Amino acid sequence: MSTCAAVSRTLDEPLAGTAATARTWLLVEQPGPWGKQALTQSRLDAALGAELERSASAHGARVALIRRPARADGADGPAATPGAPRRVFLARTLPGNAWIRTALLAEDALGTLRDLDFAALDGDRGPAALPAGWVPYTGDPLALVCTNGRRDRCCAVLGRPLAARLAAMGGADVWEITHIGGHRFAPTLLTLPGGYAYGRLDAVRAADVLDAVRAGRVPTEGCRGRSTWDAPGQRAELAVREHTGEPEADALTVEAVLPAEADRTDGTARAEGTTPAEGATRVGGTTRAAEAVRADPPRPRRWSVTVAHRDGRRWHLTLSEQTAGTPRPASCGAEPGPAGSLTVERIVSAAHQAPAAAGTPASPSVTHP
Repeated sequence: MSTCAAVSRTLDEPLAGTAATARTWLLVEQPGPWGKQALTQSRLDAALGAELERSASAHGARVALIRRPARADGADGPAATPGAPRRVFLARTLPGNAWIRTALLAEDALGTLRDLDFAALDGDRGPAALPAGWVPYTGDPLALVCTNGRRDRCCAVLGRPLAARLAAMGGADVWEITHIGGHRFAPTLLTLPGGYAYGRLDAVRAADVLDAVRAGRVPTEGCRGRSTWDAPGQRAELAVREHTGEPEADALTVEAVLPAEADRTDGTARAEGTTPAEGATRVGGTTRAAEAVRADPPRPRRWSVTVAHRDGRRWHLTLSEQTAGTPRPASCGAEPGPAGSLTVERIVSAAHQAPAAAGTPASPSVTHP
């Protein structure tokens, strides 16, 4: 029986635009076994896990559990010691304002994480909104490899050996992580503080990625996108990097992601949510005359994305959602379904403008399904 990762690789499913979306990541060390829903099905207090997940997700943040990698011989990593202090990280991924803060908490003090104000962290205060005890993290980049086999066996079978190998090689602070999305792209890697995610890595390629991350660069090969942005923003940023050759992580910002649909009756673009013309119907988010519904398949969803360089250059991109003909499972054991991907239809350079303020977030955007 084929695994979801093997099927995805065989179909050469595109990686760009598939990273989880999170402006902020809270990582909590929790050794030992993890359940499928790790925040509530592990040795972490289930009520605490559920509360953190609710409060974080309301403000563009994600919470995950981490543990030290298994040894190279396949044995588990360090066992949980009752009462032992736990390492926690809070990472912000905005270009020009990416940072990591860390704290060491006793196991019985993890409840103080309820005091985190995710709304303030997502605003102007940044690290100033953190309680006492959080300090700047100054070590190697965080390398987080998804290894939760209870969610998907590909993450364990492919992820755990990669995490062990990277830990043995050095040069990064390597952890196993419960979930960063995209089981079928295993082994998957998240790098912080930049928030760039990668898929289908081997140890050599992962080491190259981490070398570049330490130098503040973004390799685009195997890159799924920067978690700061939603899927169309991720795909657009990577397209501009490939178009211009820009390697620096904080050089580009996604300023706006706007949904747009083409009207099949007159070919004009309009903002999604406007009223269809009289006598028309909506199929798959597209407006067209009722007669055309029977004749044509639904037109793909489309987005208009603006990407800005810190030197003032801007690019306007048009993206469309394409669906591959061969179904694939999103995870092992799931029913095969259509594989969607984002295609860049065009990139247009805009007139040179004054640079935006560092760390300015993108306009509110839609989330790609």
